[in-house]
Amino acid sequence: MKLWNKNICLTSPISIMIIVSLMFSTLVIASGVINKEKVVEVETDEEMWVPTKEDIAYQDSMYSIISNTQNDITDIKQDIVYILERLEYKDGTSDSIRYVKGGKIDKQRNK
Repeated sequence: MKLWNKNICLTSPISIMIIVSLMFSTLVIASGVINKEKVVEVETDEEMWVPTKEDIAYQDSMYSIISNTQNDITDIKQDIVYILERLEYKDGTSDSIRYVKGGKIDKQRNK
């Protein structure tokens, strides 16, 4: 490469050292600028909230409502699974009642 009427060889040890030192110094300067964070200390004069008896009672009632709702949802899911099992069999057939050969219905029919 010819620059300023001089031949500069980019593979010479001096050129490589200059390029590496420039890259290293650029990274050092950039990391110093990027990592500067302002530490802000917030001073508060407020005291910590202490719940009253009414607050605790309200939280307890909300917890019981949530717990009851979760139990209701579990029951509904079980009912849906039961209904789906009655409507559709694993072999692809469907019926409102399960017919099992040799079962209670079969015995009554054959009498």
